[in-house]
Amino acid sequence: MTSVAVITVVRGRHEHLVAQHGSLATGSRCPDDRIVVAMGDPELHDWAPAEAPTPRVLPIEAHPDGLPLAAARNLGAQAAIARGADVLVFLDVDCLASPWLVADYADAVTTEPGRLWCGPVTYLPPAPAGGYRLDDLEAWDDPHPARPAPEPGERVHGGDPDLFWSLSFAVHRDTWTRIGGFCEEYVGYGGEDTDFGRRAVTAGVELGWTGAARAFHQHHAVESPPVRHLDDILRNGAIFRRHWGWWPMQGWLDAFAERGLIERDGDDWVRSRGV
Repeated sequence: MTSVAVITVVRGRHEHLVAQHGSLATGSRCPDDRIVVAMGDPELHDWAPAEAPTPRVLPIEAHPDGLPLAAARNLGAQAAIARGADVLVFLDVDCLASPWLVADYADAVTTEPGRLWCGPVTYLPPAPAGGYRLDDLEAWDDPHPARPAPEPGERVHGGDPDLFWSLSFAVHRDTWTRIGGFCEEYVGYGGEDTDFGRRAVTAGVELGWTGAARAFHQHHAVESPPVRHLDDILRNGAIFRRHWGWWPMQGWLDAFAERGLIERDGDDWVRSRGV
């Protein structure tokens, strides 16, 4: 039988992690393996919830420049593959899994193992008193409009690789190896998802979108544009440009420029003088 691992990288957001675990525990298919990578978060090292799937928590040190998201995902994948996983499901710590997410990803990856599979993600409003009820998630269903969102039971092939995001996706172990994982030059906020989508294209791996693998992103405060991550975005954007010849995250860069925070220096973006 196909072995499925769910991999989550985390720093803080412990309540969201607990809620996510509850959604996996009540799903139509329980993961065969559960990997949690704690990024400079020793409070999680002994986390042992009562419900299956029992997590294996892997520590990774924080990086001086920010969270090592790419390296943490690679570590989780490496551990899952070493433990026999055929299907790698990556789920952001803020995401609750629908009851069919694991089963649908497993079926999609098993049926077409050469694709990089993504599921629709709904951004939830602030939680009501007592938190989100898993039984009520279907009523909130309203997937992000910028990405394909087939209905449950439907699948769509192809699409712009720049639409890939790591909130929720699944891949066969052999296809993961073919892509080469995430580029660990990226540290902190931004860039590594778009790079991964480009790495997939270069490896001849197309996207797929599967409708029953629905996830629900728990609400938290956001900053738009993410000014506190400005240095991360400039650093990671420059890395991406070096690899691919153009700057990603253009909407954020434009917003920073409009606020006078950054300016052009030839083909590069840099902090504005005096900022």
